[in-house]
Order: sequence, then C-alpha cells, then structure tokens
Amino acid sequence: MRLGYGEDSHRLLEGRPLYLCGLWLPSPVGALAHSDGDAALHALTDALLSAYGLGDIGLLFPDTDPRWQGVRSEVFLKEALRRVEERGGRLVQASLVLVLDRPKLSPHRQALVDNLARLLGLPQDRVGLSFKTSEGLAEGHVQARAVVLLDG
Repeated sequence: MRLGYGEDSHRLLEGRPLYLCGLWLPSPVGALAHSDGDAALHALTDALLSAYGLGDIGLLFPDTDPRWQGVRSEVFLKEALRRVEERGGRLVQASLVLVLDRPKLSPHRQALVDNLARLLGLPQDRVGLSFKTSEGLAEGHVQARAVVLLDG
C-alpha cells in the first residue's frame, strides 16, 4: 500500500470562473491561475504523484509553459493516474478537504462527489469530500488538501 498527500491553494478574484472537482460552479469569484485553477484536482494530482515520488504538478506542468495556459485540470489528474498505473499502482480511496468561505459548497456536494468518483474511477463510498470555512481567516482564496491510498 502507498499513501499520497497533496495540497493546493489559489487566490480568488471577482469575475473569474470557479472550478472545483472538475466542475464549473456559479460564483462571483474564481481562481487566479495559469490553468483553470481547480485546487481540488491540483491537490489530488499532487497526492497521486507523491505516493510514487514523482514530483508535483509544477514539475510536470510548469506555469511557465504556455501549453498549460487555461488547461482544464482533468488533464493533469489523468496524467498522474496514468503514471501511477504505469508503475502498477491502483487507486483505492481518496479523501479531500476544501476550504472556502464563499460560495457555499454544500448545495453542490453530490455533483462534486459524483464527478470526483467518475474522474478517479472509484465508487462514491471511496471518495471522501469535506467542506470547511476559514472563519474569515483566509477569505479571498481556496485551499484543498488531499490524501490518496493506493495498492501497489
């Protein structure tokens, strides 16, 4: 068994799109990022890569490379999953914590879990998703922390 951990954060700005767990969410604010700024998928990508000592998202998809400008983060996640599988790994479980003061994520919970399960190829009961607020301490940004358990 292998364990991987990843985290990501992005500043939020008015008028930008907000993507989390591979979905666009209606919001007055969105991530400032080179790609689509999906902190959830970035954290999961880093968690998968860390389980096999494969670096991180910035190493594989640097923000200095124009090829990754505006790219959907599903591309990064799929590549991390491919690299894990190439080494004989199989994702068993994923757990993710999202920290965001606004917008409220609870109305989107099921859609987010559904999409994560689809992207990760896992049953829903193997995808943990928790929402937290910063209680005003970190307003203006989104944070994601992810843990993955792999066999192999």
